[in-house]
Amino acid sequence: MGPVQVAELDLDDGPAAGADGTGPDGTGGRAVLRPGPGSPPVAAGAVFVLVRRAGVPVGTLLGQVPEGADPARVLAGLARELPRGAPPEPLPAPPAASVVVATRERADQLARALDSLLAQDHPDFEIVVVDNAPVTGETRELVGRKYAERVRYVCEPVPGLAVAHNRGLMAVRGEVVAFTDDDVVADPRWLTELTAPFAADPRLGCATGLILPARLRTPAQVLLESHGGFAKGFVPRTYDPEHPPADEPLFPFTAGRFGSGANMAFRTAVLRAAGGFDPATGAGTPARGGDDLYGFVRVLAQGRRLRYTPRALVWHHHRETWRDLETQAYGYGAGLTAYLTAILVNRPALLPAFLARVPGGLAHARGLTAVRATGDGADPGARAAAA
Repeated sequence: MGPVQVAELDLDDGPAAGADGTGPDGTGGRAVLRPGPGSPPVAAGAVFVLVRRAGVPVGTLLGQVPEGADPARVLAGLARELPRGAPPEPLPAPPAASVVVATRERADQLARALDSLLAQDHPDFEIVVVDNAPVTGETRELVGRKYAERVRYVCEPVPGLAVAHNRGLMAVRGEVVAFTDDDVVADPRWLTELTAPFAADPRLGCATGLILPARLRTPAQVLLESHGGFAKGFVPRTYDPEHPPADEPLFPFTAGRFGSGANMAFRTAVLRAAGGFDPATGAGTPARGGDDLYGFVRVLAQGRRLRYTPRALVWHHHRETWRDLETQAYGYGAGLTAYLTAILVNRPALLPAFLARVPGGLAHARGLTAVRATGDGADPGARAAAA
């Protein structure tokens, strides 16, 4: 498959209207089509679409817009296959928050991420940039020149993403600390949606959100997303160590199901009490990853809940080349191994629980393999496809 456009389609039940990017959805409602971050208006061809209803993400679809057709009408017709979803619950006022962005020699990408963070609708937040083992002064110069009044700059000379995140954790002032990467574009409501659940649940220790592709221009980017990308679905879910989920036989050791480090937040005091992130894990170390996964388990081990909320959205710029994708895939595998090793070495009390869950986990995995082989078990609430 060649390049795929990225777009957002917002459906509502209001009166049909005609405007640039707006049109009837075929059901008497209205469909507002917007290009993805940094993308041109949608034209004929393949389109990866995030579908929203009244602003709330409900699923994605891959559609084909014919030459001369109205993209909004075509894609809205396909979107009818997606479930409507439950009406969104009102959010409490979010707590004061801090956003930590660790970066290393990627000033252009960082500027794009910071611009999106400064556009957040959260009423009370700060941004802390951690410059990790810098070789040049580009990041410091960028923050000082363009963002000095809104962004704090911190330098961490020791390489490693976990070390950089721990440096940011020491510097923040917010009740909740959110972490994202320098290669994302955050939705304007990202921080509000990610942090508001902490106000509603005193036992919540961690929250994660939805990650979707910002661009699908190269075969490597398309391949990654065709295998699921980083998304964890469109149904909110709370993980509680006091009530392990029946459909997660390896819980809490399958931490990759909870979310990813590009879109996560913690109650600051809880993460500090847990010791932050393991500096032996993460990008920039031989482990190459696993820091976020181990962080999730550390918080769950304290008896805290973890909440996945797909309303908290960031757009991620996937690796563009095959070489970079291969390196990333290897890093994820190494990181997973490092994360499991860190659990067993640093928390040996969890070993009996892990061993007790292995037989059920293997049976669950065999069941999933059989389902994939027969083509059954697809989640219709996550994606719809059209040729």
